[in-house]
Amino acid sequence: MYKMTPSLVSFGHSLINRCGAMQSRLIIIVLYGIFFASTFDYNDAVVFKFTNFVCESYNQSLFVFNYCRLKAVGRNKVIFNMNGTLLHSANNVWIHSQIFKRANGYRPWLYEVKFDACQYFRRPNNPLVAIVYGLFKEYTNINHTCPYVGPQIIKDFYLRPELLRVPLPTGDYLLMIRWYFEKRLQFDTNVTFVFEEDLMKRN
Repeated sequence: MYKMTPSLVSFGHSLINRCGAMQSRLIIIVLYGIFFASTFDYNDAVVFKFTNFVCESYNQSLFVFNYCRLKAVGRNKVIFNMNGTLLHSANNVWIHSQIFKRANGYRPWLYEVKFDACQYFRRPNNPLVAIVYGLFKEYTNINHTCPYVGPQIIKDFYLRPELLRVPLPTGDYLLMIRWYFEKRLQFDTNVTFVFEEDLMKRN
């Protein structure tokens, strides 16, 4: 049920390498999202849930995924659990993330960011990263700056619309996250999710 085909992963990889960042629009979108979220209490009018999660390590001698899986616990609630082991200390970690929206295949949609993960935890000043990290920070032990080593865990993480501080049109999305240690790609974590808003249920 939660398998992503290799062709989709490969297609996403090629897209992420071609897309340019759209940083000039980010601050305006975030500010609008904060206003939008504070104006409407629409948690009951939104379906915001995982549909697939794929974890792939390209260097088993450095990072091993012990498990990476989704579990449906309700009609509109799907939880994610991940347990990985970083076998050697990592002090130089960069992340490249891109969001795609499905429309006759997944196409680039607005947000792309590359950042130094170690620096972010020392000075969390990237608004887009703060939004994404805010969705799962209470479910993980990935909550400190470098070095990273040993178990890396996300437990019982599910998507909560009240924590999403940017507006999203209804649709299916792919969030691709590529992890670089010492400037070399080590693993990918790719997630698809659905966001559906029922305007008739808004207060």
